[in-house]
Amino acid sequence: MNLRTLALAPALVLALALPAAAEKIPLNEISRYLNSFRSAVGDFTQVNPDGSSTPGRVYIQRPGRVRFEYRGNNTLVLASGGQVAVFDKKSNTGAQQYPLSKTPLSIILADRVDLGRSGMVTGYGEKKNATIVKAQDPAHPEYGNIQLVFTANPTELRQWVVTDDKGKRTTVILGAMQKGVSIPPSTFSITNEAERRK
Repeated sequence: MNLRTLALAPALVLALALPAAAEKIPLNEISRYLNSFRSAVGDFTQVNPDGSSTPGRVYIQRPGRVRFEYRGNNTLVLASGGQVAVFDKKSNTGAQQYPLSKTPLSIILADRVDLGRSGMVTGYGEKKNATIVKAQDPAHPEYGNIQLVFTANPTELRQWVVTDDKGKRTTVILGAMQKGVSIPPSTFSITNEAERRK
């Protein structure tokens, strides 16, 4: 072994010891993953625009239905029938409601997710062994965007960051999700929840 080889040996050993940089998960694989399940249930932690955090449990039933239950207070967010309803802890007069189509969350609650759709993905990269996809409604970018974070082998959604039409960012960090579970339709009933709170 000559001196040049000896000098290069430590660098070679170090390079072999470091984990290979993760490759970006292809967009068609991410779309396939999101379309592979219709329902999911799991714990989450939400980081609010003011920096505070709230734990809770999320129920997802695609297309178009989601329920966020927040622990420690009586706040609830429901999406169903094309509407999002926000019941806060003091609410006894009904909920604030607005169209689901005007929120970036509608992208992953769609009947069929297609991240290859023209103009939908505005950012796509890899960071700290995670694939990050930034998406918006191509017809209405003014409604805000959603940033999705995935890990590979197997592909899993780990968190999302919604930036609303006012520029406020809300992060949802997901725990282990049970997919393909049976969720009673009443779980997503805005009317039932309003009646229960009267």
